[in-house]
Amino acid sequence: MPAPTSAPAWASELALAYESGASSQFILYGNVHDRLAVGDRLLNLADFLEDTLLKGFGVVISYDLGNGLNIERGGEHVDKWQGADLKRLAREPLPAIQWIGRYLRYLGNLRALGTNEKIPNVAVILRDIDQIVPADGSGFEHGSITSQLRAWASESPFSDLAFTSLLIADNLNDVEPLIASSAHTTRTRVPLPDAPALERAVTLLRAQSAKAFATDANHAQLAAALAGVTVSSLESLIRIRHHEGRPLADADLAKLKKELVERDSAGLVEFIEAKRSLADYHGQDALKAWLRQDIALWRAGDLKALPMGYLLCGPVGTGKTFLVECLAGEAGVPVVKLKNFRDRWVGSSEGNLEKIFRLIRALGRCMVFIDEADQTLGKRDSGSGDSGLSGRIYSMIAQEMSDGSNRGRVLWLLASSRPDLIEVDLKRPGRVDVKVPLLPTSTPAESAQLIATLAKRYGLALEAADLSRLEGRMPTLLTPGAAEALVVKAYRHSKTQNVAGGVALEASLVGYQNPVPADVLEFQMRLAIREATDLNFVPPAFRSLVTPA
Repeated sequence: MPAPTSAPAWASELALAYESGASSQFILYGNVHDRLAVGDRLLNLADFLEDTLLKGFGVVISYDLGNGLNIERGGEHVDKWQGADLKRLAREPLPAIQWIGRYLRYLGNLRALGTNEKIPNVAVILRDIDQIVPADGSGFEHGSITSQLRAWASESPFSDLAFTSLLIADNLNDVEPLIASSAHTTRTRVPLPDAPALERAVTLLRAQSAKAFATDANHAQLAAALAGVTVSSLESLIRIRHHEGRPLADADLAKLKKELVERDSAGLVEFIEAKRSLADYHGQDALKAWLRQDIALWRAGDLKALPMGYLLCGPVGTGKTFLVECLAGEAGVPVVKLKNFRDRWVGSSEGNLEKIFRLIRALGRCMVFIDEADQTLGKRDSGSGDSGLSGRIYSMIAQEMSDGSNRGRVLWLLASSRPDLIEVDLKRPGRVDVKVPLLPTSTPAESAQLIATLAKRYGLALEAADLSRLEGRMPTLLTPGAAEALVVKAYRHSKTQNVAGGVALEASLVGYQNPVPADVLEFQMRLAIREATDLNFVPPAFRSLVTPA
């Protein structure tokens, strides 16, 4: 099973495991429906396996639920077996697996008898194994298939033959655990294409669809800009652009990447556009200085002191998502926001997380934003109310967040107004190294400055004299969310009553009430301050809220 030099790394690792005798059964999972740039061709996974990786096998048999059993190569060898004609009856999974097993036992008997007949190398490809023996399966047939597949991996006569079985699944978590976790089965993740793989694909696609490229198009730069996109999606885009005669432009790439990645992820993530920087973030200068220092370390490649993640905590409306946008814009990297990946079907949530992690690994440097982290991240011990789903999600996310190979590549951003509900293990150094309290204004002057900043965005004209005159009436404990609501109210009053901005703001301050009850606001502030990595992040006016040790 020698892998060609242009084959992806996972194929070379698979070939090494087989040729060394370390393993004969493999589960290929992940980006298994994409195209691969191998040599001078773009191939789907099945074609690559059959025509390239398994080129030296005399018999190649495939099975999937849609097409049933197929002899892809070596039919003349199979026809020598008396049971060959029973293939037509083996359409359903169990009869098909049993038919393959009987054929392999026939070859095993020939070998044991010492026949002079040459016994061919045999490879079996089972597509959609997550549907043939799903993780939530039950019943006699499911158990029978599982038993057969486990025997293929380690028992005689299968282990005595030159035989390999390749089981293909979208997600490892969707496969029967007795197979997916077997010590005799090698799990091979097929990743999304990295920049070099995309560059090879772009080179091949340009030969077919030249009108989709500018004459001076740089393939390496194009591939780097689109990291995280599947080859299939890229191929579709290039064919459309070629048909339209509209070359890809550098200005298009960020938008195209966002569209293609979100489509490929089936709505599990969204890209946050980072059009701002930390210069747009109001207040908390000590915090901004710290964040800028971290970004400088990141850019310089000095990762020893770079955090694995941040926890942004504070009362509702304090601008946690806005800070994420500013931080991403300052760093110049994409931000992936996890959407609702939980599903009611057993195993689906874990499978969705697999897809998300697959995307994150392919993006290169990026930030991963998890809003409402206290609800999203799960619990170590969730009890029996959700059949252990929350605990499994917790375990998967905790493992991914602490993966040291991600340092400098992935920065985790968790946001919550209730950080006390996040598991302590998820907040420890090595997963979340910096905990940032985001707090409302502490003085009337801060409130006036915040309102002035937001008024400019809405086109509400406020004179310096207006702000100076009204500063004493400005409410404190004003969050960006509450301040924006106040500015919107003043803007509305200005337009409907045809009055100046200062007059409208003064009217809007009459009878003002904070949208968050005072006791809730103080409680959430105390939680955020208690979590703070450094008290320099806490304005002096709020340090009295620090809980004594």
